[in-house]
Amino acid sequence: MFKETTLACLFDVGSLIAGFMIALQLGIFEFSSWAIALYPAVFSVKSVISGLLTGRLSTALHLGTIYPRFTNNTKTFHQLMGAMVVLTLATSVTISIISIVFGTLFWGITFADFTAILTVMLATLSLGLIVALITVGFTFFSFKRSLDPDTIVYPVVSTLANIVITFLYIGVLNVYFSSNWQWVIILFGLVNVFLVLCILPFNIKNKEFRQILRESLPTMLLVAFTVNITGTLLKGVSNLAGGNRGIYTLYPPIIDIIGDAGLIVGSAATVKLTFGVLTPNLGSIKGHARNIISAWASTLVLFVVVGLLSLAVNGLFSFSGLVSLIPVLVISNIIAFSATAVFYYSIAILTFTRGLDPDNFVLPVGNCVAEALTTMALFVTLLLLVH
Repeated sequence: MFKETTLACLFDVGSLIAGFMIALQLGIFEFSSWAIALYPAVFSVKSVISGLLTGRLSTALHLGTIYPRFTNNTKTFHQLMGAMVVLTLATSVTISIISIVFGTLFWGITFADFTAILTVMLATLSLGLIVALITVGFTFFSFKRSLDPDTIVYPVVSTLANIVITFLYIGVLNVYFSSNWQWVIILFGLVNVFLVLCILPFNIKNKEFRQILRESLPTMLLVAFTVNITGTLLKGVSNLAGGNRGIYTLYPPIIDIIGDAGLIVGSAATVKLTFGVLTPNLGSIKGHARNIISAWASTLVLFVVVGLLSLAVNGLFSFSGLVSLIPVLVISNIIAFSATAVFYYSIAILTFTRGLDPDNFVLPVGNCVAEALTTMALFVTLLLLVH
């Protein structure tokens, strides 16, 4: 379990690039309090959509209902891609609406900010449709070479998605706040609206298309709510971290590491439940302790690694930097992994007893909850150590 978790989570170290971009652009987040709070939303939504797309593509490729090519593909492929475009628009609007509620309660904004939030979300996620193309391309590539999508495709695509969407979000914020080119941002957002208006008339009566939306929309709506909680917690982290670029740089990789480690713990528990090694109740978690401890040790090592890399890339590597950062990493790791492991173990039991499809609901929502728990752990740790 230690080796498996370490190898799977090594891809997450690449998310340091996304964190470094955030650290370099801290000034842009000072223009409005909602700017940093929305980051987990764009970060998570693209990861979730990539996960949904990867799972459905992998299944369809093995069934032969989709071919591993972009051109001259099947109707199923076009319906799946169309559904992802519709989900992107629906999620953008939903997140913006929920953000206003959270914002007025916790971020210090007013309903007057709704237009700005909606414009930035629509533009970012509309441009982020390129992530869907990256996901499809890499899934086709891996299928042709018989690579495992669960261990290769999703971790790689997730890291690439994090980097691309972070770059796009920062770019959109810079254009929106720092220039007279806001009309360009509005135009990019309208691209998504235009695509949906073109897609719906030709597909809305199709049973398979409606089924994809029906199965995925509840997940995306729940994700839209969860990411606003994460955003509120991240805003608290930002207030406590101040201008500490090291914290911002390591934030994307540590939430990825905890999410992937929790998924591995949950998957291993599901296998044991299937073979009757564990009973489907929380008390049986004791029988899974060796797996959990091994996975936790892996996340702790990787937390320290990304912490050291974060200090190095920001030119902050020193004895005092280590002394101030390592306790934050260790304490937040213990809190985050403990909560996430229990959550994913509960998810494994729920999946086993209710027969839920992890590709459609459990894993995407679980990943967002893991991100919220990790952000909460970082916030609590900084609150304890800084104050």
